[in-house]
Amino acid sequence: MHVIDYVIFVIYMLAMLGVGLYFFKKNKTSEDFYVSGRSMSSWHIGLSVVATDVGGGFSIGLGGLGFTMGLSGSWMLFTGLIGAWLSAVFLIPTISKLGHQHKFFTFPQIFNHFYNSKVAFLAGIISAIGYIGFTSSQVLAGAKLASATIDGLNIQTALIVMGVIAVAYTSIGGLKAVIYTDTIQWLVLISGLVFIGIPVAYNAVGGYEAIKASLPASYLSLTNVSGYQILNWAITIIPIWFVGMTLYQRIYASKNEKEAKKAWFIAGLFEWPIMAFMGVILGMLAKVAANQGLFTGIADANSMDSEMGLPILLSTILPVGLLGLMLSSYFSAILSTADSCLMAASGNIVTDIMSKLSKKEMSHAKSLQLSQIVTLSVGVFSILIASQMQNVLELMLYSYAFMVSGLFVPVLGALFWKKSHPTAAFWSMLLGGSTTIILILTKNNLSLSHSLTDKLDANIYGISISLLAFILLSLYHNKKEETTWNLK
Repeated sequence: MHVIDYVIFVIYMLAMLGVGLYFFKKNKTSEDFYVSGRSMSSWHIGLSVVATDVGGGFSIGLGGLGFTMGLSGSWMLFTGLIGAWLSAVFLIPTISKLGHQHKFFTFPQIFNHFYNSKVAFLAGIISAIGYIGFTSSQVLAGAKLASATIDGLNIQTALIVMGVIAVAYTSIGGLKAVIYTDTIQWLVLISGLVFIGIPVAYNAVGGYEAIKASLPASYLSLTNVSGYQILNWAITIIPIWFVGMTLYQRIYASKNEKEAKKAWFIAGLFEWPIMAFMGVILGMLAKVAANQGLFTGIADANSMDSEMGLPILLSTILPVGLLGLMLSSYFSAILSTADSCLMAASGNIVTDIMSKLSKKEMSHAKSLQLSQIVTLSVGVFSILIASQMQNVLELMLYSYAFMVSGLFVPVLGALFWKKSHPTAAFWSMLLGGSTTIILILTKNNLSLSHSLTDKLDANIYGISISLLAFILLSLYHNKKEETTWNLK
């Protein structure tokens, strides 16, 4: 990188820290810190949602999918569009009303409302663990990008640099700083992709004819993906729109139900097709450049880390100045997700775990200070986790899967099934989440039969166990209570 690129990059990062400092002076209560005073408009919320959901991990991860499978990788974010619109129709009307009526800050508080404090406590633990892992994936994405584009910067040092920046402005600024920086970061990213990344990369590899000559025909097809892969993406990504703490915080932060629903429709459209195709197209162009031998020191494109293709492409083809702008774009995406996930994990720990353990009322000032300290601590821990991982998309999907398998069924039960029982919710969460994490750790993903070559994600088994436990235990306890009542 040239000194001009460094200057552009540093100015951008300082601007983000400046936003955090500005809102640090504005925040007076935990409500300001965690839900932006419940006053945000649909466009700010919508852009923040898509920046958070797509963000750096999916930007780098989509580049990796484009590198390995081409345009068909875009179907992953099509499941995001479906999830956004389904939750807008079925989730937001209830959650927006409850959030404003009861002044909720977090997702597990919904469980306390529908079930009991024991269920909410477990939900807080599951959500916090999931979002710590998700924060780690974003820091890792930033480190990969930085280490591939900045000469002499190793990935461990990059992890520290990225982590410090994300943690600093999130810890001091709260959700309002996160939402406003998300809006800025997403606009920077989309501008960088449209006006810099894609056109420059397209010309650098020689245009459409060169792309056709360099890649298999399957890369330019939308059918280069198995039904099982789409099912795995769908079963992991669609439910997150019903259990994502970052999303609940934004529902609470919206002015009203109408603004929240509009924000979700906006977010869905930006996820697919806009961000989905931009991400995989850049990944494809990186594969073309690698096949053409444009990457110094890389002789075989198939042997390199697919998620490094996009960062190396940018550092190879972009001239002085434009590289700094494009890097700022991608770091924008990474930070926009890292900050939101950090806020989610912090909110779970302070509101759903620590407050339940201490049972002491705190002043607004003390609560705000504790929130900032916990956010800082979670950020440091996330950096440590990221230093032990290698694959961004894998870490993200593992974190998603763990939360979804434990939380999705009890949420649906609370909203749509009158026979739902607190004991059933507790055990379905515990069994579903445990099943998924055990299968992930042991890599023992079972297949439906020996004739099937595609394997289902551990998450599918976790949700199935969760659903079975929830239904059976709800019916059992309802029948037991009905019998007891009749005897009286």
